Amino acid sequence: MVKNTREWLDQMVVGLNLCPFSSSVIARDQVFFAVCDATTDAHLKQFYVDELQRLLGANAHDIATSLLMFTRGLEAFDDYLALLDWFQQLLEQADLTEHVQLASFHPQYQFEGVAADDLSHFTNRSPYPTIHLLRQDQMTKVLAHVSDPEKIYMDNIETLNNLGRRKVEALCPWGT
Repeated sequence: MVKNTREWLDQMVVGLNLCPFSSSVIARDQVFFAVCDATTDAHLKQFYVDELQRLLGANAHDIATSLLMFTRGLEAFDDYLALLDWFQQLLEQADLTEHVQLASFHPQYQFEGVAADDLSHFTNRSPYPTIHLLRQDQMTKVLAHVSDPEKIYMDNIETLNNLGRRKVEALCPWGT
């Protein structure tokens, strides 16, 4: 699971520069990969709380960001979105939104209101259901140097469209 996720990061996220901020933390081995086999609400919640504590308790030079990967029970995108919403609520209830933000990835990721066959979905398609815990202060720092953050997303869509469906699907066979 971690090996496949690392390959996705190397080929898609860094390789296509879908996240211009990721290459440095990956190169410095500052990404923590957490695998969750739990399926019950109590175990999922405890896993999330443990990983939040790990991230916030670690030095940012040791763990800059965490990827939480889920092995079972979230194959359906709607189930994954429900968990993501639940995790966001927990973050808000714990008053941690000024410290951590969530980014979401799923093999069948689909943006609401966008045609099902649109290549833009592949910007958030990963080999496994994954929730990315990002340090808010680091995002604030890197985004301070970006004049138009929305342009990153638009550039990503252009990159995928320029590659074409065949090449994108070859890079993300799980997302087809």
